Amino acid sequence: MKNNRANAKQDIVEGATSLGIEFGSTRIKAVLINNRFETIATGSYEWENLLEDGYWTYNLVDIITGLQTAYSEMKQEVERNYGVTIRTVGSIGFSAMMHGYLAFDHTGELLVPFRTWRNTTTSTAAKKLTDVFQFNIPERWSIAHLYQAIWNNEQHIPRIDHITTLSGYIHWLLTGQKVIGIGDASGMFPIDETTQDYNESMIEQFDALIAAKEYPWKLKDILPKVAIAGEQAGKLTEIGAKILDRSRNLQPGIPLCPPEGDAGTGMVATNSVKKRTGNVSVGTSVFAMIVLEKDLSAVYPEIDIVTTPDGSPVAMVHANNCTSDLNAWMRLFREFSEAMGQKVEMDKLFHVLLNASLKADADGGGLLSYGYFSGENITGLESGRPLFVRSPESNFNLANFMRVHLFTAFGALKIGMDILTQQENVAIDSILGHGGLFKTPVVGQKIVAAAMNTPVSVMDTAGDGGAWGIAILASYMLNNNENDSLEEYLDKRVFKEVDKQTIYPDRFDVEGFEEFIERYKKGLAIEKAAIENLIH
Repeated sequence: MKNNRANAKQDIVEGATSLGIEFGSTRIKAVLINNRFETIATGSYEWENLLEDGYWTYNLVDIITGLQTAYSEMKQEVERNYGVTIRTVGSIGFSAMMHGYLAFDHTGELLVPFRTWRNTTTSTAAKKLTDVFQFNIPERWSIAHLYQAIWNNEQHIPRIDHITTLSGYIHWLLTGQKVIGIGDASGMFPIDETTQDYNESMIEQFDALIAAKEYPWKLKDILPKVAIAGEQAGKLTEIGAKILDRSRNLQPGIPLCPPEGDAGTGMVATNSVKKRTGNVSVGTSVFAMIVLEKDLSAVYPEIDIVTTPDGSPVAMVHANNCTSDLNAWMRLFREFSEAMGQKVEMDKLFHVLLNASLKADADGGGLLSYGYFSGENITGLESGRPLFVRSPESNFNLANFMRVHLFTAFGALKIGMDILTQQENVAIDSILGHGGLFKTPVVGQKIVAAAMNTPVSVMDTAGDGGAWGIAILASYMLNNNENDSLEEYLDKRVFKEVDKQTIYPDRFDVEGFEEFIERYKKGLAIEKAAIENLIH
């Protein structure tokens, strides 16, 4: 241990470290790794999106405060543990929730509040663009947000100088470079695999579609430049260093890798950039990503086509809702416990209640739940209305209650994944999971294995998730002296000695999930009608 501490201290002093900062939906996390890819310090900042004027958003003050706080906590941990003040690092990378809409004028003014991936206000635009391109454009994508704003005749459109994602914004703020990693770019606008850039013919189609508006810009002029994993995408400026480190110790000139989306960093963090591999990321939303061997035979509104950070095509099933409703119930249980005079830590509460689900009836005892905090594109719900339903015949107990809320967290995902595995016969060699739900051993893996009917593994490295993944991409840019592909770099160097725990699907769980999902599908019509009645 002393030798490890000494090595870590030397790495910090010499700047032989890589820093990754990821903006997740509920937490901003900073991770500092050494050149052996070990996490040596972390920092974080908790935040929540807000529903303002009909849009899910985060304000710019929280974005900057969160960035600075996460970095400051990491820096203070280094000072406590190693007695060193960080003045430089080898490389830096930023990542964030994909998609959404950040539009700026030529002075750098944000024209409308940040519209996140969670918004389902772009259905008209998404459907029209999907029809024009013959390529699925989900409601979350930046181009759908832009076209919907054009459709709505919003006043800011003629003033646009550039649009970007959250990771692209942070990168631009700290480097002055309007650039984005190809994985994050693929959630803004379709990518051409052969050119590893935006699809030129679709850009021309879009420009033709809006030509009558006579805006002073063309689409390609306002999109960020696309960069590939391994490329340098700019350097930390003097202003950027002062923004990131409020103590003013950090020096400018540090190279940055292309900013990436959380999907790409999740692939890196789980070593899932090879064809026939996949990963599941579990949080406020849930998405599964499978690296494809060949193109799909049709366009499916439930399936996005994005890319790995090095440009390979990926089928992505993204559900807007996952653990928000489950977390809300957990907070209620904690409130009850405290009302009874028993304070309980959230980690213990999750451990006890999630493990209770292992004692449940296979299908959850006939209970039914929809954890829709926001609209859900896969099941066609425009507004969020969490719903829990039971009949007098249901077996209503704690174990079944917890099992059903775990099942429903993956209900919409299951519908999309069945298209890939049953209709398109997509081959999957391995699925790796990451996200907070997997911190409780076994339970999350068992549920996901049941939903996908495939083995699910969790690696020891997945605890730091996408922040660790973007730190790895920063390291790849800096230390790839052998000119390895990203796949080779991860296999040969990063994951060579990393352990993983694999859980195989249990027939009891698989059959139970299938029974539940049939009930889930039948109940969707009732859920939609209930929402319509509540709204109108």
